[in-house]
Amino acid sequence: MAKVNIVRPGEGEILGSGAQQIRILENGEHTDHRLGFAEVTIPPGTPSPLQHRHAQHDEGFYVLAGTFRFTVGEDQYDAGPGTWVIVPTGAPHTFANVGDENAVMLNTFTPDLYVQYFRDFKAMIDSGQPVNAETMKPLWKNYATEISNEYAS
Repeated sequence: MAKVNIVRPGEGEILGSGAQQIRILENGEHTDHRLGFAEVTIPPGTPSPLQHRHAQHDEGFYVLAGTFRFTVGEDQYDAGPGTWVIVPTGAPHTFANVGDENAVMLNTFTPDLYVQYFRDFKAMIDSGQPVNAETMKPLWKNYATEISNEYAS
């Protein structure tokens, strides 16, 4: 029989520090790499990721607390607790915490390709590199992700 994996509160791989963090709940190890799963906490005022698209994975977001604004192309959707958002492969998107409190969401990646991206992104930040289009392009290329230039600001 397959072994069940249980991740309790406070467990899992923690990336980030302070109020902004990503807690990896499933790194793909227990799903034959079909699914990665994380809890993402973003404080108010945190800059959004550049609008981007993934070529090899779908991304899902389930809002637990706060309000996120999802921008998909030119369309914007505000999502509060209990809202599920699925961004299919190829759709340009980004998100931001538009509230005045920490916002928390569960984030899925099918397949689990993007779990390692979060580790590499943390290493980039820890090394002191700035986060901008030029530094993100080579990192995202490793994960079949690109900036959506038609929506770049």
